[in-house]
Amino acid sequence: MSTVKYWQAVNSALHEELERDGTVHLFGEDVGAPGGPFAATRGLRERFGEWRVRDTPISESTFTGMAVGAAMAGLRPVAEVMYFDFITLAMDQLVNQAAKMSYMSDGAFAVPLTIRTLCGGHRGSGPQHSQSLEGWLAAVPGLKVVWGGTPSDAKGLLKAAIRDDDPVVVIESLSLWTRRGDVPDDPDHTVPIGAGLIRRPGTDVTLVCWGDTVPAALDAAGSLAERGVDAEVLDLRTLSPLDEALILRSLHKTGRIVVVQDAQGPCSVGSEVVRIAATEGFADLRAPAAQVRPPFAPVPFAPDLERAYYPQAADVVAAALDTIERTRA
Repeated sequence: MSTVKYWQAVNSALHEELERDGTVHLFGEDVGAPGGPFAATRGLRERFGEWRVRDTPISESTFTGMAVGAAMAGLRPVAEVMYFDFITLAMDQLVNQAAKMSYMSDGAFAVPLTIRTLCGGHRGSGPQHSQSLEGWLAAVPGLKVVWGGTPSDAKGLLKAAIRDDDPVVVIESLSLWTRRGDVPDDPDHTVPIGAGLIRRPGTDVTLVCWGDTVPAALDAAGSLAERGVDAEVLDLRTLSPLDEALILRSLHKTGRIVVVQDAQGPCSVGSEVVRIAATEGFADLRAPAAQVRPPFAPVPFAPDLERAYYPQAADVVAAALDTIERTRA
């Protein structure tokens, strides 16, 4: 076990998979000699050469389409979209090509493509570099979507995505980029896609989180414990397919659920979790399911406004206490 920063865990995952499998290739803006805009590919071009670690023009649609074709031709490409917001420029390649190719070809073509992209929220990056668009992608059949909230999960999910035979979008958190955590040294350490994790067991209320919201949920659980409330923290890790069984098991135990997300509310992953709780888990609900989420507005640029915009631990505590107060007799 080693203690490393989030970005170092990502770099290690890429290094190990390039070393393990000669069909793994990296594409993206500045992923080569500069080592990536945020250092995630540092040292990889020097080790594996420019043929396998390839800089591209500033055209997400072009290099994503190139990666889709490379995947169909037998490679395992990893394409980096610098900011999550910019994935909108490659939606045709992802949604209409990569996600549907296996289905439309009756399995004749696989698309073992990994898209790495970074969410810039909580850093004063402004409305065009801070969006959480996971709900868009999670609604597309044929795409898998994952988001690690710790260095260990960031590494394990990325390695699992690269080894997967389906297209996977791996979201990473710039707000957690320098946060340290323990990561297994085993080069075959992966995190199963589709499996959530109970980060903190509890009996009174379930706090559902992922990605950027994991620290806030854990901090809130600590504050709730000081008030005598035993909160369970459930980290989804995979947003499509959701671990519905784990959500329902946790709800069965606690009877209450609060979903914490950085994405706006309508048509979101959090909305889907609430739907699961309100339908499949209705008999276990002792209080209405709740969401803690930003207002339906663009992300502010000013730091004070951005802090007010995103859910904080205090907001999660307030929502959990309100849910407990609204418990049905």
